[in-house]
Amino acid sequence: MEAPATGTARTLRERASRAWRATADYFLGEDPSFWVAMVPMLLLSAVLYTRHFASNYIFDEQEALLANPYVNGKSLGFLDAVKRDFWGLPPDRSVGSYRSLPNFVWRGVWEAQKWLTGLVGKLTHHQTAASMQPFLFHWLNVLMHAANGAILVLFVFWVSRRRGLAWLAGALFVGAAVITEAVCGVVGIADVMGGLGAMLALLSLKLPMWGMPFAVFGSLVLGLFSKESALVCVPLIPFAALLLAPLTHPEKPRRALRAALALIGAAAAFVLYVELRRRWFPSPLAPELQTPLPDGSGWLTRTVRWLMIWFHQAPLPKDPLNNPLADAALPLRIGGALRVFWRGLMQVVFPMQLSGDYSYPQEPAPQSPYETENVLGGLAMIVLPLASFVMWIVAMVRERRLGRAERHSSRLLLAALGLTWIVVAYFPHSNIPTLLPTVRAERFWYFPVIGSSLALAAAFAWLFDRTRQRWNGAIAIALFAAFLGYQGARARMHAMDYKDDLVFWDATRHAVPRSAKAHLNYSVMWGARGRLDIRLESNKVAAELAPKWPMAHIYLGDTLCRLHRADEAWPHYVRGFEMAPGDPNLISLSLQCLWDENALQQHHDELMALSDKHPGSWLAYLAVDTLRSGKDHNPPGVDPKYRPRGYNEGPKE
Repeated sequence: MEAPATGTARTLRERASRAWRATADYFLGEDPSFWVAMVPMLLLSAVLYTRHFASNYIFDEQEALLANPYVNGKSLGFLDAVKRDFWGLPPDRSVGSYRSLPNFVWRGVWEAQKWLTGLVGKLTHHQTAASMQPFLFHWLNVLMHAANGAILVLFVFWVSRRRGLAWLAGALFVGAAVITEAVCGVVGIADVMGGLGAMLALLSLKLPMWGMPFAVFGSLVLGLFSKESALVCVPLIPFAALLLAPLTHPEKPRRALRAALALIGAAAAFVLYVELRRRWFPSPLAPELQTPLPDGSGWLTRTVRWLMIWFHQAPLPKDPLNNPLADAALPLRIGGALRVFWRGLMQVVFPMQLSGDYSYPQEPAPQSPYETENVLGGLAMIVLPLASFVMWIVAMVRERRLGRAERHSSRLLLAALGLTWIVVAYFPHSNIPTLLPTVRAERFWYFPVIGSSLALAAAFAWLFDRTRQRWNGAIAIALFAAFLGYQGARARMHAMDYKDDLVFWDATRHAVPRSAKAHLNYSVMWGARGRLDIRLESNKVAAELAPKWPMAHIYLGDTLCRLHRADEAWPHYVRGFEMAPGDPNLISLSLQCLWDENALQQHHDELMALSDKHPGSWLAYLAVDTLRSGKDHNPPGVDPKYRPRGYNEGPKE
């Protein structure tokens, strides 16, 4: 009776052995091509980041797609993307996001989805809206993210000629949990397409000297028109060309020339991007750039001012709720920015908490610029480039001693590139050079993770080489498997938060319990589903966390009003009116609910007093107009043309 069991066991071992050899041959047997690298990268990306097939539009996706007049094609032609920002807004209403290429792609997907929906409707005799789910838009991100990973595999292999190192870098990049927001969220297409431009620019460095600058130029045009932060590649691509030259081009006289040509290609792409943006999307100057310089200003000051005027884009909104650093003094602003950098850097390695929102007071301005995390963030910004420089020196010493660049130096030079890349790629998002609308967002790490993937891959490869003789590299393999498994598990768990808007905001309020926006949006999602009792409790939490946020008070009042408790709602409405008399959406929302509850007239005198207190405001106009002419409007109440679409109400069930 033992023989069959033994035979079965032997057969299983043989099958396992063949499977292992086949896997090893796939990854290590031949030099990887793009399509060879694309298959496992796409599989990994799809497993980790694919959203639920029936997910709805979450958070910014509603504004970026459903409310975008360019994407839905209701009023704009195909080529009008160059005259609109990322949200479909003209220059005079823009919030500083000029990204025409993602809009072109979205418009194409929208039309394709519309055609497919119509075809399915004809075949099934069941007509549905073309914009029902964002799955196709989302899966495009998954596909491009996998392509970015495959290109990184090719780049690292070209530099190092080490297959294992190349696959390590690709897997670490694709599986990095901190960039889940960029891949899972449809709006993250800007980061993923911008990353594609950066990856192609890196791979362009392998081309012959006559073609390399043109390829760098084309790649960065793609990146810059996808995401403004691709401008970090202007210094980073030439830096990569120079740093890695000992491995890729042994002829020393040609190294500096190739780096210079890469710089010319990158700079030309940047100049073209700015000039076309100025022509197609002219934006008003910020007030500080309209003020003349004092007489006697030096040439350096005048040059900087000229460059700022030349490069200027639509002013970024300053919202203390989304970015509390907006109201902080400069030392506290820098301290808070360095703290956020440190926390993000820790998330790259240990993504224990992932969230789609970090609004006030989750990330408040620090009390002192010298708090522990502030100092650690500052040290990291200094130490990482210094370590990069030391690694470069060590590699150069090795080359000089041996008369050639040894392949073992590939780890050092890739790690050196990676460490500098992290800091430089993150710096535009740091809130140090300029204030951003958001204090912290995980999508900001898509570009820096290119660098961290290079550095971590080099570290695992070094550990493998150090333990190969004694333990056959088992320690390095086990650590890498554990690290990638942990990253993948966290990425998959966070991807599940994108099932629908309710699940997303529920997960967000648990991940960042001190975010007032998370609690408010969670309440609104329940309100859209008819559960005003749950909405009320979360409204109260939001108002307690952010007592100076007018929306929190208006929505708390709105919930009470919908519960037929207009008398209790009125004090909250008043607080909101006092803080935001110029917000027509909030004011019209409040007045309409009071009208529907037949409670507006009883507050006639108080409303008129508030109107007199804020003359010329939307509060004054809408209050007087509704009190006097509300019954004449169709439907009655606030003039219909001023009524809001709703604040993230989500789909009604």
